[in-house]
Amino acid sequence: MRFDVNLSILLTGLPLLERPAAAAKAGFDAVELWWPFDSPDPGAAELGALRSAIEEAGVRLTGLNFDAGDMAAGERGLLARPGGSARFQANIDVAVRLAGELGCTVLNALYGNDPGTDRDLAVANLRRAADAAAGIGATVVVEALNSYENPDYPITSSQAAFELIDQVDRPNVAFLADLYHLHRMGEDVLALIDGHSARFGHVQIADDPGRGRPGTGDMPYPEILARLEAAGYRGHVGLEYRHEGPDAFDWRQE
Repeated sequence: MRFDVNLSILLTGLPLLERPAAAAKAGFDAVELWWPFDSPDPGAAELGALRSAIEEAGVRLTGLNFDAGDMAAGERGLLARPGGSARFQANIDVAVRLAGELGCTVLNALYGNDPGTDRDLAVANLRRAADAAAGIGATVVVEALNSYENPDYPITSSQAAFELIDQVDRPNVAFLADLYHLHRMGEDVLALIDGHSARFGHVQIADDPGRGRPGTGDMPYPEILARLEAAGYRGHVGLEYRHEGPDAFDWRQE
């Protein structure tokens, strides 16, 4: 099983540009990121600095979020928000270009919080993003979040995500199976893997409860990872858990 480190939630005691090298030092050859800039279209210097940090660390960027608004303030995407759509559209070509330069083939588009989301707008924006991503051979993924931490987010189940993906009707739109969010919403993640792994464009993990590293909660991660492999999932598994201290990755040897 191949893992990547989400640099937006792990190694955050370091400045962003130092995190790729820290991930490499910890034994990883791949990283992923939420959109790490304050604007949808940052300057060439900012983009170049991040690109250089990743390249010089010798790691590959395997996942990148489109601009999702102010995540720290609770925003969770721009796809379906009439007031955020222009910002999302301004970000599409920028994010796709950065992904293409770094060999990244997974781009995550978060839906956006209610009230006031527009399903038709979300579908149109996903199609626009998918068509742009197709130019670099990339997949756009749709993620379900849990409603306990994201009470205004409408896509809270695999079924809701699948329905949106089917409506978009693009071959390069797939499901981001964040197993922590799904488990917290009561889904049987083992059954989901067995029945629907062919629809997974990416997988992310954390343990539930607590969103810590595997082994800190109740989820059966040895079996989960074995089922993913047996089901034929060959993508990276993103480590998107919260952890402070030097032993963030020791669970892989336990």
